[in-house]
Amino acid sequence: MSRLTQKVPPSPAARDLRVLIVDRTAARSHALREALEREGYVALVPPPGRCDLLRCVRELEPDVIIVDMDSPDRDIVEDSRRVFLEDPRPIVMFVDESDSASIRAAVDAGVASYVVKGASPERVRPVVEVALARFRAFQSLKSELDDARNSLAERKLVERAKGILMERRSCSEDEAYRMLRRMAMSRGQRLIEVARNVIEMATLL
Repeated sequence: MSRLTQKVPPSPAARDLRVLIVDRTAARSHALREALEREGYVALVPPPGRCDLLRCVRELEPDVIIVDMDSPDRDIVEDSRRVFLEDPRPIVMFVDESDSASIRAAVDAGVASYVVKGASPERVRPVVEVALARFRAFQSLKSELDDARNSLAERKLVERAKGILMERRSCSEDEAYRMLRRMAMSRGQRLIEVARNVIEMATLL
């Protein structure tokens, strides 16, 4: 299963929630870590040096990512976008200064919560919970949309296979559909698999 269509993971308990902190300011990162740990979260920090966010996410497997910085820059926005596309996690961005363009860029990159005026300790828990709720709602909606698209694509393939049988066997639509069902039952395959086989065979003849 691809990462983009993965099922929404179960919500972890607060005491088990793993939160990755991305902050280049050591003192601020330490204060945020203490605030998270007081709330019962497991605080994670990337290794020293330039943080490849996607790599950190895959290695540390956080449930939530918190980015805390003075103002968002292009690198962190692009890193957030890569995570959103390749290994989705709820991302919270705390910034001291911002503007409309930065907010739009962050939202477009998949940031679930964008909070101006920094990560004060009393704001951490509610912001994290809101980000989780938004992320899960979005992933659930995306999963439903992907299922609907897959279902529509499969129906189109079945219709195409029926059309081939109707033309080759000079039969009605109902008869063609029954043929597909009989083949699926006899072969122990799904109807869509039989439809694909019919279409593939037709292209060879």
